[in-house]
Amino acid sequence: MLSGRILYAVHDGTYVIKFAGDVRVPLCASLEGFLDRMFSDPALQAVLIDLTETAAIDSTALGLIAKVAVFLRQRLDKKPVILSTNPDVNRILGSMGFDRVFLILEKAPSPEGNLDELPFSEPSQQELTRHVIEAHRVLMGLNEKNTATFRDLVAALECEQKGQG
Repeated sequence: MLSGRILYAVHDGTYVIKFAGDVRVPLCASLEGFLDRMFSDPALQAVLIDLTETAAIDSTALGLIAKVAVFLRQRLDKKPVILSTNPDVNRILGSMGFDRVFLILEKAPSPEGNLDELPFSEPSQQELTRHVIEAHRVLMGLNEKNTATFRDLVAALECEQKGQG
């Protein structure tokens, strides 16, 4: 049973993505599919990522969130906004260099309104490995510290992936 959820809403080109609970790899297949649809939306203007109800988040989910910053910078020359009030989550965001690619708000009202939950899709082991590798490559692209932190993990997963294929 999953202990995390991802909710979303779209209004006039602004996407709100809310992470709740313990956000880990199993949710990332659903998130990646959603991000692909969002990135192909010509009306996309801004992204707000709400982490106010996030208890814990793993590096794969963080890598997919970083993908949003990379995409918005390339397409719109804008920074997405992260709303996070949890000191532990904020510490992780800072250690990953998110403060350079996101506007991080630690005190603000949580967005109100109707949010829909992303449906959960059960990825295969190969899909999970691909998601983890891609997400960590995005994190590695943020700064040298992340590159050093995740280089060995990515290399090991790529070897594992070649053995599966």
